[in-house]
Amino acid sequence: MISSTANSKVKRLVALTQKAKARREAQCFVVEGTRMFCEAPADWIQEIYVSESFLHRCENEANAEIRCILNSHSYEVLTDTVFQKVSDTQTPQGVLCVLSMPQYELTEWIENWTADRKKTSLFVLLEDLQDPGNLGTILRAGEGAGVDGVIMTKKTADIFNPKTIRATMGSIYRVPFFIVDTLIGTVELLKRKGVAVYAAHLDDSVTYDIPDYTQPTAFLIGNEGNGLRRETAACATQYIKIPMAGQVESLNAAMAAAILMYEAARQKRKVFI
Repeated sequence: MISSTANSKVKRLVALTQKAKARREAQCFVVEGTRMFCEAPADWIQEIYVSESFLHRCENEANAEIRCILNSHSYEVLTDTVFQKVSDTQTPQGVLCVLSMPQYELTEWIENWTADRKKTSLFVLLEDLQDPGNLGTILRAGEGAGVDGVIMTKKTADIFNPKTIRATMGSIYRVPFFIVDTLIGTVELLKRKGVAVYAAHLDDSVTYDIPDYTQPTAFLIGNEGNGLRRETAACATQYIKIPMAGQVESLNAAMAAAILMYEAARQKRKVFI
């Protein structure tokens, strides 16, 4: 049992939790909580840590799934005080694990599309979003809407930030995501592959429920404060907008993305299901 915060493993966990640079260098990230632990792909798991009280509860409660995972992997036990030190939450559940970062390559992935996958494809492209909660929520909503992938710029919030991870509610494990320098080249690649790219934009735009999203579709979502860069928006196939009533000028980026993704999902469902 690890009982000192000076332990090298504890220091590493704190760095992985708090610092994006440490995560990038180690090519791994931390997830917390029973749900994230139970849903983690087995081949991603590098290390498992549990608190002393969590282990005691597992031994005394009928949670077969957690006990099965613990029995099939080695794990370290931390005192409750030390676990609180490495946790990113105020009231930790008592289990966390270090996972390998998944690796996705956009061009290769698109080249391997089947005809059916291409026909129903749906992407969301994010330019420099700053809020980790927005990013995580978009992944979660994207999974629900059936997106094929989320593409984001390097200046977007770190997808492996603990706040982002929690907001995904496990979708980080199931939604492919791709990180690019800029979106302009990606938009041109998608357009060459027959994907119509729609930019959430106020200028010369049509209401979001007018275009036909039954074709391969991608949505461009810009930075929370500044929107899309002019040169990025100019690459879009068409501008679209979500009409606002009252005195509201715009929606939260995650909510806007969800509305667009679910409209596309609704149209595709009517045609392909």
